[in-house]
Amino acid sequence: MEKACPLITVFTPSFNRRPYLRLLYDSLKRQTYRRFEWIIVDDGSSDGSNEEVAAFIAEEQIPVRYYFQTNAGKHVAINRGVELAKGELFFIVDSDDILAPHALESVVKHWTDVLALPNAERFAGVCGLRIHPDGAVIGGNVDYGVLDVSAIEYRFKLGYQGDRAEVVRTDIMKRFPYPSFAGERFCADALVWNRIALHYVMRYFSDGIYVCEYLPGGITDTSVRLRQRSPKCACLYYAEMARLPSLTMFQYFKAVINYWRFAVYDKGVSFAEHRRDMNLVLSYLTYPFALLWKLFKH
Repeated sequence: MEKACPLITVFTPSFNRRPYLRLLYDSLKRQTYRRFEWIIVDDGSSDGSNEEVAAFIAEEQIPVRYYFQTNAGKHVAINRGVELAKGELFFIVDSDDILAPHALESVVKHWTDVLALPNAERFAGVCGLRIHPDGAVIGGNVDYGVLDVSAIEYRFKLGYQGDRAEVVRTDIMKRFPYPSFAGERFCADALVWNRIALHYVMRYFSDGIYVCEYLPGGITDTSVRLRQRSPKCACLYYAEMARLPSLTMFQYFKAVINYWRFAVYDKGVSFAEHRRDMNLVLSYLTYPFALLWKLFKH
């Protein structure tokens, strides 16, 4: 790993977000750290996003690479972006969000500090804060300057809430690709973060570097419906979550309940087949409620 001036791959999966791409592009032009590339994988947009990106490329202000794929989901786009990345670090920035001007500089500062540690190899990357446009921290203020823990410890043992801005070594992202099932177009980001966390820690820092608004119709806004339409990914996520270390009993029960909440949408897979992944008693207790939930939702 390089110890100075690492190349950062800023990666953006995009689907019909043409009006917002310009805002992200402008924020990248304002970055105080300039050694980065911007890769966009367009997940089947039909709104002229390609024309907008072509204008960015023509301006030659920052290095931009654009790729189009038939609509397959954000997780498939991320896998492709990782394959294409030239950077040492991989930073996923959604198409309707922007970066603070100091964002990449802050990432490099903290990553450089990590590389100076004798145990640097145990770090998957660094992680800053996501903030609202008014500066409020998503999930509430944090009480640390820097914190070296795994994502599992951060979420389930220490209890920090809210989305974060993960910047991960590209070689590690290549080792932990998102799973993909035919016909499914959604996989929770946390599935990969949890898998990485079983082997590596992150350096969490308290700078607000990633500015976002949760727009109507976005992934966060429609996450329940997306999981219903991608039940195999949803079940895999909750089955693995139920086996994570550091879970409280409440968190474990919640994972089992959510497993069955989406397993009932997995057509052609029986209760007995799904039951192999879950606690027997809890499965029999929660499955009827999942069926009722599905019935009343329709």
